Amino acid sequence: MKVRLVLVGRSERGMVSDGVEHYLSRLSRSYAVEQVVLPEAGKGEAAYQQRVESERIMAALKPGERVVVLDERGKALTSPQFAQRLGSWRDQGVRQVAFVIGGAYGMTDAVRERADLVLALSAMTFPHQLVRVLFVEQLYRASTILQGSPYHH
Repeated sequence: MKVRLVLVGRSERGMVSDGVEHYLSRLSRSYAVEQVVLPEAGKGEAAYQQRVESERIMAALKPGERVVVLDERGKALTSPQFAQRLGSWRDQGVRQVAFVIGGAYGMTDAVRERADLVLALSAMTFPHQLVRVLFVEQLYRASTILQGSPYHH
């Protein structure tokens, strides 16, 4: 199964990019991983930025791929439940899953409606840059759970 990370804006240098790269290198042992980095909308009101970035996200999604959108209003899953969902898709023959992390102002309803799963990492709100590190670690954790590795203990 191929994993695509659809991200709005470049990763900040330092801790964020180092953390993302660390877990992506580990994850690449289990999945083919592609990062699709979309430009931020730039300046303007929050609604404008959200709309422009959401249009870019929708254009980046491919027909037939499963889509998981990270959103604080999404469904909360435990790490084993998340791994089970990925394993189920893998076993069903799903070839590609896109995980979408939007910009600072989130996404429009159209993006959430396109999703097969709207996922919340927490009931708390985190900076979208930090979400990248947290989520890529959870992807790696899910892969180790599916492999029976002791990483998740």
